[in-house]
Amino acid sequence: MQKKRVVITGIGIVSPLGTTRDATWKAALEGQSGIGPITLFDAAECSVRFAGEVKQFDPTAALPEPLYPHGKNSDPITHAIHPKDVKRMDRFIQLALVAGVEAYHDSGLDSARDQISPTEIGVNIGVGMGGLPGIEDTYRTFLEKGFKRISPFFIPQVIPNLAAGQLSILLNTQNTNLCSVSACSSSAHSVGESTRTIQRGDATVMLAGGAESVVCALGIGGFAAMRALSTRNDAPEKASRPFDLGRDGFVLGEGSAVLVLEELEFAKKRGARIYAEVAGYGASSDAFHITQPLENGDGGYRAMKLALKDAGVTAHAIDYVNTHGTSTPLGDAQECIAIRHLLDDDHAHAHHLHISSTKSMTGHLLGGAGAIEAAFSAMAIHDGVIPPTINLENLDPACAATGLNFTPHHAVKKEVKAALSNSFGFGGTNVSLLLKKPEEKEA
Repeated sequence: MQKKRVVITGIGIVSPLGTTRDATWKAALEGQSGIGPITLFDAAECSVRFAGEVKQFDPTAALPEPLYPHGKNSDPITHAIHPKDVKRMDRFIQLALVAGVEAYHDSGLDSARDQISPTEIGVNIGVGMGGLPGIEDTYRTFLEKGFKRISPFFIPQVIPNLAAGQLSILLNTQNTNLCSVSACSSSAHSVGESTRTIQRGDATVMLAGGAESVVCALGIGGFAAMRALSTRNDAPEKASRPFDLGRDGFVLGEGSAVLVLEELEFAKKRGARIYAEVAGYGASSDAFHITQPLENGDGGYRAMKLALKDAGVTAHAIDYVNTHGTSTPLGDAQECIAIRHLLDDDHAHAHHLHISSTKSMTGHLLGGAGAIEAAFSAMAIHDGVIPPTINLENLDPACAATGLNFTPHHAVKKEVKAALSNSFGFGGTNVSLLLKKPEEKEA
């Protein structure tokens, strides 16, 4: 059976660069940093005192216009989260609902709800760690005041799948309701598996993405204890520096991104605006180490090869790679080696191919990283512009040896017909998504 084609028709983003898709994309193209001193808790005694926080976030803000996911004759949705409900959700759920509603509104799907049953619409929101701040706060309350002061809302506040569950309830989606949990690949898996769901005809529309918010004492302290984080407390905005010789670890970020995925013919029938087609999905495992990638980057290489095979294109069709690029000493160089291996001995295409790490601006959103970077890749295709890698002042010779174009400092205007978005995670999990202009492949 021929698989159905899947396209992106809506994008919602809440990130350290902005509380909307447009604000985030504008800041990314301007090469702004969303990294700064931590304000969500007192980090004075921690060895790492900065992160990528979502600033000026109001989860109870009114929507630009009412939405009617239950039909035009039902009561409208006027807020992603009503003020009375905000304390019942940990911050990662709040971020997911705001991003999800923006994506839904952006897609124009609300006006087409009479054309599709809610049983044809599903949700898959990837979350790596869940409500760690809520667990931290509740345990503190328990220690101070005992069992009777544990909130009855505690469990649904913090379990990872409640981002998908709350979004499904809010937008009346009655198809599959899932949460992919695979560390920093979580939301890339969500996008890939949601694509598969539509391709095999099990759903017509999926809201796919991810969310994470663990900028708290245990989150920062735990990663700092692993020596995984940058310690540039004197210059937070310069701390995330993928591919740079002076990189010393990643910067923790928070946020959410949600994509509306649709079967192509349904999207065309309703006249939807299409950002890009999700044409390929590849996933692999290093089977090597819980935190370190293979030295030759083979796991990431195989994920990219599988994405190319799934899309039916060669590596020479790729114009842009949004890299995993976390700013860690080992991971960045190995990913560059894997990308260079993908191109074989084609030195000319190696320089033509632009790669960048938007984590240089957002920090690492963990479970939300794959979705926001897939969104950036889709917008690069749609708008014909590639976001930069900032803070790249002294290119690592191991990266330079690959001959790749790292898009340093400034965005580049360029037609992007096809892009890869890479996400790799603890446990040796690897995902690569291949997005392309839909007209590049005939139905």
